[in-house]
Amino acid sequence: MNRLQQAVLIGTLVGFSWLAMQVVHEFGHVLVARMTGAAVVKVVLHPLTVSRTDLGGNPHPLAVVWGGPLVGSALPVLAFWIASIFQVPYLYLLRFFAGFCLIANGVYIGLGWRLANGADPGVMIGNGSPVWLLIVFGILTFPSGLYLWHRQGRYFGLGTAGGKVDGHATIISAILFLGLIVVECLLGNRS
Repeated sequence: MNRLQQAVLIGTLVGFSWLAMQVVHEFGHVLVARMTGAAVVKVVLHPLTVSRTDLGGNPHPLAVVWGGPLVGSALPVLAFWIASIFQVPYLYLLRFFAGFCLIANGVYIGLGWRLANGADPGVMIGNGSPVWLLIVFGILTFPSGLYLWHRQGRYFGLGTAGGKVDGHATIISAILFLGLIVVECLLGNRS
């Protein structure tokens, strides 16, 4: 039973973190787009697609494209920091999510410039961001995410925990993951 709960906790938290990371990343694009006068045409969020924000007129494309990874990295860390001040129960779930967002955005921007022509790194370079800036972003965020994950394995049944995890945390994680899937399927856009 321990290993099943462990698998559910880890699987649902990784799944939730992937989908929620896309939400905060796109929120960053939308927030900066609204602040700079860009027209948001559509935001694609669905469990079966990779998220994106489609824009009409965009007078500040460099600011908008950087808004996604900057807000998408900073907002979860800020939420974790505030929650840690108030000693919110199951803080390690939020810590994992914040680390996940730092790692995902860091890899996407820090290495994505080698692969992604039309994706954010390509838009950044096409609008004047030097490659070294993308690499520095990755160098700062990726290890920061790993730092947040450091010494958290016991909460996920790893090492000496021998597969034992908190049942309530498993339920919370499963509800968050399934809830986000339902919301994205009902309200999200797939195309």
